[in-house]
Amino acid sequence: MRDWDDIRYFLELGRSPSLSAAARRLKVDHTTVARRIATLERRLGLKLFDRLARGYALTEEGLRLLTAAERVEQEALALGRQAGGAAGDAAGGLAGSLRIAAPPVVAAAFIAPRLLGFRQRHPGISLELAGGKEAADLGRREADLAVRLSKPADGRLVARRLGTLGFGFYAARSYRAAWRSSAARDYVGYDDSLEAVPQQRLLLKLAGGRPLAFAANDLASLHQAARTGLGIAALPHFLAAQDPLLRLLPLDAAAADREIWLLVHPDLRRAPRVRAGMDFLIALFENERALLAAGTARKAARRR
Repeated sequence: MRDWDDIRYFLELGRSPSLSAAARRLKVDHTTVARRIATLERRLGLKLFDRLARGYALTEEGLRLLTAAERVEQEALALGRQAGGAAGDAAGGLAGSLRIAAPPVVAAAFIAPRLLGFRQRHPGISLELAGGKEAADLGRREADLAVRLSKPADGRLVARRLGTLGFGFYAARSYRAAWRSSAARDYVGYDDSLEAVPQQRLLLKLAGGRPLAFAANDLASLHQAARTGLGIAALPHFLAAQDPLLRLLPLDAAAADREIWLLVHPDLRRAPRVRAGMDFLIALFENERALLAAGTARKAARRR
């Protein structure tokens, strides 16, 4: 393989369930991936993939090369991370780009509205906030910092606990009379793709086997569904307690509370722009601790 692009195309197709999935990761058309792989096979004189009805499958030769290619990839990624950290130092620290990954509703409804202060203090840093449902891979530089709602399993990353994201069961004010009878309650929650999420498990337990009145794969949709009176939803306090159309119901949701963690790759933690982002997020979550957790939000909701 003559260049890094050859390795990237080979690795992505070797690790992807389909040609289209590899193309999405590479941000190219699927025909480009097929053409690059065919060219690589001709150049090497090896058949790396079997073309099957369900997609591409690595041959024995391809499997052997995959291990070697992954070693090259790790070295290249490490070089990129270390160069990224050094570049911040060389630029005087507070210049360059900073990409923060976070769960969609935390990114859109909590972090984004509070970024002005950071921008005013560090005008040389170009901010990017990624609210993706899939966890960003910090080792692959998909983000410089990540905020997650579970303790990281990857011991290679530097992790700091930021606090607790408290949840409660909320419904529209017009729904207030119906919730008192458990048989009359309707619930809105995630679809089957997110059935393992803690607040979803608790919601389904309360539903007692009854089908959900509404299901979606994102928290913003559940928030809107609850506001319109479709049923009871498990929502984070910071999102729902300040909403004048919603009311907190006295149903115990403590088991659904989530820990909030900040993650960074050790190769980048000392880069000045990354350190500035870490300091900002740590202070932000500390200052808003009461809003994020149950106490203050629960009291504010009950006063209405």
